[in-house]
Amino acid sequence: MMNITEGVNSFTLLGFPTSRPIQLLLFFIFFLTYFLTILENLIVIFIIWNSPKLHKPMYFFLGQLSFIEMWYVTVTVPKLLSIFLSESGNISFIACMAQLYFFLSLACTECVLLTVMAFDRYVAICNPLRYIATMNWNFCHLLASVSWGGGFGISLIKVYYISRLTFCQPALVNHFYCDISPILNLACTDMRLAEFVDFILALIILLIPLLLTIISYGCIVITVINIPSSTGRKKAFSTCASHLVVVVIFYSTTLFMYARPSRAESLSYNKLVLVVYTVVTPLINPMIYCLRNKEVKETLWKFFMKI
Repeated sequence: MMNITEGVNSFTLLGFPTSRPIQLLLFFIFFLTYFLTILENLIVIFIIWNSPKLHKPMYFFLGQLSFIEMWYVTVTVPKLLSIFLSESGNISFIACMAQLYFFLSLACTECVLLTVMAFDRYVAICNPLRYIATMNWNFCHLLASVSWGGGFGISLIKVYYISRLTFCQPALVNHFYCDISPILNLACTDMRLAEFVDFILALIILLIPLLLTIISYGCIVITVINIPSSTGRKKAFSTCASHLVVVVIFYSTTLFMYARPSRAESLSYNKLVLVVYTVVTPLINPMIYCLRNKEVKETLWKFFMKI
């Protein structure tokens, strides 16, 4: 039987329960992935920061995205690594709420930032003559500030309502980090308001940016189709192909996990989807951008040739 407590002091993250040898194998896999993710995104940020050739709005937002990806994995993976080593998933209530808050904040910020990047590509392709005037640095910094402020502001409201709930003992979280659905599954008191607030805000922060992104790419497709030469069409589409791939990966996993009532059971396959969302995606995003971007590839090549 589960007992109601007025103040749960800690939760226990179950992680990936399995045998000790597999736990150690998973530790090395996740550690290597974490290390490569941090290294890749640091290189992208360094290259963009130190190359005058890349001091453009598109790369400014790409640097912002790489910064988010670094903290994405840092919020979740180090705790998971400690679970693999110590076989103890204890996490204090405050630390759990902090992890939940920063994870949601970064996810919401990335959602808005991807829309900003889609708008940047829309202006570049559909209104190229006004690109420099529209995407000036003041406006770019404003868009970045709105992305970060909106993401962290909405997440604060979500976590505020969740943290006020009363939870049951034993506080076993069937996940490898503190996420909304498994935390709500432990609530012993009426949590309809917290669930409703979370669901509505999730739809707002996901669907509005997604709608704006679809509109931007709809205009881009129409403009590209009307370009007379095949070379021009290919060049125009190549400037946004990488971003489009990242958007598809991001929204396909995010909508699967969060655009539904958060009380839904946290099944084992959800963990696998979230491994893609939280660990694999930050690893492959820099590869997608760098391998398909001629300017970034040339800058990277010159950088490594100097080392």
